[in-house]
Amino acid sequence: MPRTDVTIAAPDGDCSATLHTPEGSGPWPAVIIFPDAGGVRDTFRTMADRLAGLGYTVLLPDVYYREGGFEPFDMATVFSDQEQRTRLMGMVGSLTNEKIVADAGAFLDFLAERPEVAGTGVGTTGYCMGGRASMLVAGSHPDRVAAAASFHGGRIAVEDDPNSPHLLADRLRATVYVAGAENDGSFTAEQAALLEDTLTKAGVAHTVVTYPAAHGFAVPDNPTYDAAAEQRHWEAMEELYGTALKF
Repeated sequence: MPRTDVTIAAPDGDCSATLHTPEGSGPWPAVIIFPDAGGVRDTFRTMADRLAGLGYTVLLPDVYYREGGFEPFDMATVFSDQEQRTRLMGMVGSLTNEKIVADAGAFLDFLAERPEVAGTGVGTTGYCMGGRASMLVAGSHPDRVAAAASFHGGRIAVEDDPNSPHLLADRLRATVYVAGAENDGSFTAEQAALLEDTLTKAGVAHTVVTYPAAHGFAVPDNPTYDAAAEQRHWEAMEELYGTALKF
């Protein structure tokens, strides 16, 4: 799939990103990918290519652009290497709700000006911390996000957490698909039940499901990658965006 390196004027500086498109002249509906805690790397660029091949203009932004000169993590060792783990958790902790939402506004404005993009409704998807970001952005930019997906996302529906994305359910206009992982402390069965109940009461079209796989199942360079679960997640996105991003 064609890739274009782009720079987005973000709230705290220039954010590098890649724009992935199908073959052909377009335009196509847009989708933003929010990567997992490991950040943008070759695995996510390949995933963006695959999503573009389904018929979408895909934006993959460097969510850690504030760090400057981001050095990718080795996902095979990041949680066992104390130095890597400390660096990772510091970067994850730096991404507050306010920063995520503000950055997403810049990403959406960028896409609105691109000739490769069709329609006004944008899709979001994310993995691990990116799954939470996808839901947060959908609730914070409801006039722009028409479909939102989260795969093994964490802390999406945490009771008594004022920053939990589920509290934005009554603002959502997007169709939502959330796939949790088994035995995932960051998105427990209780959190899934709370999210299901909250979305239902808010009248949001949604699916909340648990895949029979471990946290990290959809990302091929994760040690917990699961091929069957990854394929299921692609099928889910194809159905979600094929329905919700019509223009």
